Amino acid sequence: MKRSRIEQIAYGDDPSQFGELTRPTGTPRGVVVVVHGGFWKAAYGLDLGRPLTKDLATKGWIVWNLEYRRIGNGGGWPQTFDDVAAGIDRLAGIPDVPTGKVVTLGHSAGGHLAVWAAGRPGLDGSDWVDPKVPVTAAISQAGVLDLAQAQKLHLGGDATQALMGGKVDDRCLLADPIRQIPLTVPVWCVHGSSDDIVPISQSIDYVEAANAAGARAELIEVDGDHFVVIDPSSQAWRRTLDILDSL
Repeated sequence: MKRSRIEQIAYGDDPSQFGELTRPTGTPRGVVVVVHGGFWKAAYGLDLGRPLTKDLATKGWIVWNLEYRRIGNGGGWPQTFDDVAAGIDRLAGIPDVPTGKVVTLGHSAGGHLAVWAAGRPGLDGSDWVDPKVPVTAAISQAGVLDLAQAQKLHLGGDATQALMGGKVDDRCLLADPIRQIPLTVPVWCVHGSSDDIVPISQSIDYVEAANAAGARAELIEVDGDHFVVIDPSSQAWRRTLDILDSL
């Protein structure tokens, strides 16, 4: 049996501006961009996404496991957002990577960035509004989708404030997924019912607001905590694979 091929590819000059591209054997089904979590902090890296990457590649997906600048190593507003945008757009210049189906898949803070990236075409007046590689669907795994509410709840030890440089203000119009509604692509929110790190209300409120605005969004509530959604052996991960199978 042939092994999947893994390439490290830079999209900028900073040590954190790179991704790991894993190619499956055979004809790919599309691209999944894995965006790791960790409350946007430099202590956490793309190694969190490697177990998911390995499993997705065996199921026929090209996987772009994305690293980015984070709080503590040059990230935050707007650098983290710059990197996610540039990292996804880098796919356009990689040979033999079809970009007709590009799904962002992110956990926790990565869920925030995955849905944010899917909404780039609606960010009028920003440098991010015209993606070279548009996202065609987004899957948030226990994502932080309402930054203002996350600030009020002091999630991640005030990680939202740290991301935004001390406070959540009018920049949320460009940074906050719930403020980007309605998106023109579907969003799925997979969330553990007993999550005590990012409460499931983050996903419930996003989906309710999106549906009310005429967008397509769906809540997939699963049994388990904050991390069950990124356990490849879990039923929660099976539900995520089912979503991908439907695309």
